[in-house]
Amino acid sequence: MRNKLIALLLAAAALALCACGGGKGAEEPEQENTSLYVVTSYGPDDGNRKNFEAAVRAYEEATGNHVVDGSGVSNEEWKTKVMTDFMTGSEPDVLFYFTNADADPFINAGRVVSIEEIRQVYPDYATNMKEAMMSVAADGKHYAVPSNGYWETLFVNKSVLEACGIPIPGPDYRWEQFLADCERIREAGFTPIACSLAEIPHYWFEFMVMNNGSLADHLEIPQLDEEGRLLDDAASRKWIAALEDIKALYEAGYFPKNTLTAADAETVALFARGEAAFLVDGSWKVGYFTDNYPDKLENFVVSYVPGKGERKASEAIGGISMGYFITRKAWEDPAKREAAVSFVFHMTSEDVLSSFVTTEATALLDGARPAGLNIIQQSAADANVHITGMVDAVQDTISGEASGELFADIPRVVTGQMTAREAVEAAIRLNRLG
Repeated sequence: MRNKLIALLLAAAALALCACGGGKGAEEPEQENTSLYVVTSYGPDDGNRKNFEAAVRAYEEATGNHVVDGSGVSNEEWKTKVMTDFMTGSEPDVLFYFTNADADPFINAGRVVSIEEIRQVYPDYATNMKEAMMSVAADGKHYAVPSNGYWETLFVNKSVLEACGIPIPGPDYRWEQFLADCERIREAGFTPIACSLAEIPHYWFEFMVMNNGSLADHLEIPQLDEEGRLLDDAASRKWIAALEDIKALYEAGYFPKNTLTAADAETVALFARGEAAFLVDGSWKVGYFTDNYPDKLENFVVSYVPGKGERKASEAIGGISMGYFITRKAWEDPAKREAAVSFVFHMTSEDVLSSFVTTEATALLDGARPAGLNIIQQSAADANVHITGMVDAVQDTISGEASGELFADIPRVVTGQMTAREAVEAAIRLNRLG
């Protein structure tokens, strides 16, 4: 249905240009091509600049419309210019921009059109996207059609699991099965989890918080009372439970023996060499393994962090920080409305987005289908198809001093030198001061 609508939208613009002949239509002036002013962050230095240019050319060839490209390098100067253009009435017709609080000024001012309003005229607009992965504004509406972003999840060393007779985890992986798998791996003489609690405990902390809460409440943080003591609420309880889950994994012997002193590079190498089964890390690690372990790529599989409680394993940490907005200025211009909608349809279609993606996350219902991927990149693309929800890292919502204190205290928590509650309270106290 969606592909048919895209074709109709693109064809409609082209047919309008070719209308001729007798009768009433012959008396009307020939419709000129629509010129669409588009601003994106795909400036000259962006790695996807060539993909953007190719996508624009395809749109222009299909519609006869012309795209005036006002793209620039994504930095503070560029963001300031975008905001200034809105203030002076010089905003573009279509804007590819950040979907976080940076977009609030022009959303709150009513200068961009919500997806809900667009769907009243074009019902299939952005329906190829997962609603749960689309940014929601303060008014509860969606404004940006998402592009691509980052993710954090579980990497698996297939050779270790095969040696232990354990199947590759799928999107229904549960915590109880994970613990049983870890025990079998440990008994077989391998390290279940590659992780440096001394340097990089935050990936595990993030998922343990979500495992003790939910996707919906993941970004809620603990609070202090008036006397500076940790409140006993749902947020503090899930943070405490998260640290206690990490402690339980440590006490069970599932981390490397030197996890309290090893560098992250050491534990990642342990995983890459086939001495550890599981590694929680981010999408950037796909490129790292490609560059540093090209002869072992067949052993690496991108999988899913086991779920517990309300959380499904198919729910990940990550985000899509940018998307396509249609401005009110273009929407209310009869000559530009359809051109703007068809442009966003085109740029966020599966085929076009796939040209921008190797391993990045997308909100596409059926996932991206990038071409020419190596085996680990393809594994990531296949895994992303089954992601049902994504949320930003909660650690990014507190100050650097607070998160630094929290992660520095994790080795003390797992060895019993302080309680999980004390660690959370110390971090949140610093967050209040920050």
